[in-house]
This record gives sequence, structure tokens and C-alpha cells, in this order.
Amino acid sequence: QVQLVESGGGLVQAGGSLRLSCAASGRTFSNYIMGYFRQAPGKEREIVAAISRSGNKSYYVDSVKGRFTISRDNTKNTMSLQMNSVKPEDTAVYYCAAGTYSTVATMWNIREYDYWGQGTQVTVSS
Repeated sequence: QVQLVESGGGLVQAGGSLRLSCAASGRTFSNYIMGYFRQAPGKEREIVAAISRSGNKSYYVDSVKGRFTISRDNTKNTMSLQMNSVKPEDTAVYYCAAGTYSTVATMWNIREYDYWGQGTQVTVSS
């Protein structure tokens, strides 16, 4: 198993920046595809971005392309999401997740993730 703890959420004005971090403990971090998801009130949880085990491939949902950057450091067992030019519609609880059997081809799929953090609130004011 792997345990995930998010940090870095908060309140930010539209157009500003925020950096989320996810710290992993337990089994070998580099064994897992990693992803960030978000869930806004009344909406389903959705993929934001995902990153391959080595960190050389990433996926972004269209709404965040060019604004968000996902990265990971396998030596420190951490993943980060740099959020720039944030918009009010980015407001949500953000979760980091790990996928044991996920692949680069399927890392966009929420069903591929089997470990989840507790979530961190991101609120963007207009």
C-alpha cells in the first residue's frame, strides 16, 4: 500500500498561482502512476493531470492545458501540481491518487487509481 497526503491548497485570486504537493509513504513511489483529480460541489470527480512512473509523460484535461504543470520527484516520493492563471472554475477539492496497474495509455481514467489522499481545498475568487 501507499499513503498519500496533499498540501498546498488555499484561497487565491483569479489569475494567481498555487502549488499543490502530494507526499507518499509506504511502497516504492516509482511503482505508481500518479494523478491529480478534483471535485467541485455537485459535480463528479474528474481528472486534472497525470504523470507516468518515470515522469517523462503526462496527461492534462483540456481545461487546464497551458496553465497547470504536473511533476514528480521519485527520490523524494513527492508529486506537485503547479497551478498558474487560475480561474474561479478551478475551485474544487483536489485529490492526489496512485494507480498500481495504470499505464500511460490509461492514466486519464479514474478507475485506474486505487489509492487516494484526503483532499485539499482550492478556492479561486473572482
